[in-house]
Amino acid sequence: MAETHTTASLAPAATERPRGGQGENAMAETRLKQIGGLLARQGIFVAFALFMIGFAIFSDRFLSVENIMSVLRAAAIIGVMALGVTVVVIGGNLDLSVGSMLSFSTVMVVDLHDKIGPGAAIGVTLVATLGLGAVNGLLVGVAKLNSLIVTLGMLSAIQGLTLIYSGGKNVDIANQDTTWFKIFGRGYIADIPTPIVIFALAAVVLHVVMAYTPFGRRVYATGGNQTAAVFSGIRRNRVVFATYLISATCVAISAIILGSRVMGSQNNVGQGYELQALAAVILGGTSLLGGAGTIWKTVIGVLILGFIQNGLLLLGFEYYVQWLVTWAVIILAVWLDIAAKRGRLWSPIA
Repeated sequence: MAETHTTASLAPAATERPRGGQGENAMAETRLKQIGGLLARQGIFVAFALFMIGFAIFSDRFLSVENIMSVLRAAAIIGVMALGVTVVVIGGNLDLSVGSMLSFSTVMVVDLHDKIGPGAAIGVTLVATLGLGAVNGLLVGVAKLNSLIVTLGMLSAIQGLTLIYSGGKNVDIANQDTTWFKIFGRGYIADIPTPIVIFALAAVVLHVVMAYTPFGRRVYATGGNQTAAVFSGIRRNRVVFATYLISATCVAISAIILGSRVMGSQNNVGQGYELQALAAVILGGTSLLGGAGTIWKTVIGVLILGFIQNGLLLLGFEYYVQWLVTWAVIILAVWLDIAAKRGRLWSPIA
């Protein structure tokens, strides 16, 4: 009997150990999933923090006020463009023409400066750029063509239009020290560089529009589910058309800043800017599928790119290394965006 009792008393203990081990494994797996979900949602910000810490350790100039202001001034040009692209992407479309549009607008505002004066040059450039945005809006919003194909074609078409307009020559402003036009790219407002002020104001205005107005809600609804939006009474064609006008307006503002800063322009000055603007939008968490994203997170995405590129230069890397890093960051951002939607870093199907 004692022997039977001993065996009976030991049996539960033997069976509880595997259960305890299974429980620990389950808890560990749950923790890993939680960590993976957190990295999927906030991983890019963790990476940015690590970049900032690393650059600050290896370069004593990185966190200086002068360097920070320099980065923000340079990032303002791409930043304003990225704000407009964010509105388009939230609406469920893409705009790859902004780089060539920036080239065209910068060449035009600089070329017309000495011919008709800076004020008139700004006005004409704004109208012409809005015309290009309207073409995108009509083809995508009204004709319902694929935005990727349309804006990719417009990228080439606008670059050709820029060469035709300038005759293949670069343009410059003659009296660079006396014109008031320089305030947009070289001036200061309350000791803050004007490009930074313009970028901040544009971000505030578009944030209010997207977060607190009926138009902003219609853009989110259109990008989230176009069919449901149409059945809800939203006129998709008008919404999409308006998003491309907003994008074109932002490009015109960036062109004015760039032209004022350089006081001249090459025909291909905007080449590659569409990649950087889109990278900033993706880094900010705006979904390429539409219907999700915020203006403020795009601002963060712009700062991430700006400080990473600046840090690489301070560490002695060549300029072209920035393009490789930008590519890697875009791939990482897209991966994290998809991972955030499925709740894990790796696909369950493998």
